[in-house]
Amino acid sequence: KVLLADRGYDSDHIRETMEAKGAATIIPTRKNRKTQIPVDDYIYALRNRIERCFNKLKNSRRLATRYDKTAESYLGFVHIAAIRLWMRAFVNRT
Repeated sequence: KVLLADRGYDSDHIRETMEAKGAATIIPTRKNRKTQIPVDDYIYALRNRIERCFNKLKNSRRLATRYDKTAESYLGFVHIAAIRLWMRAFVNRT
């Protein structure tokens, strides 16, 4: 439903393609763009959370180097790594 991206993906082609597919684009405009398009700052701030999550997942060497040969086994280990991150929220909490 929503495409969150950084300034590097600010192009009319990407915006038009996503609008045709029915998705909203939350992309800050580049400074040299003639017409600045406003961005919802709250939704764009969620992009930082997503990037931090990917960073934590890539701390697992197996995910970062993509040792798995098949998509199913790779996705399975993504699930295992995500569960490990999720479990940290419950362990050692008082």
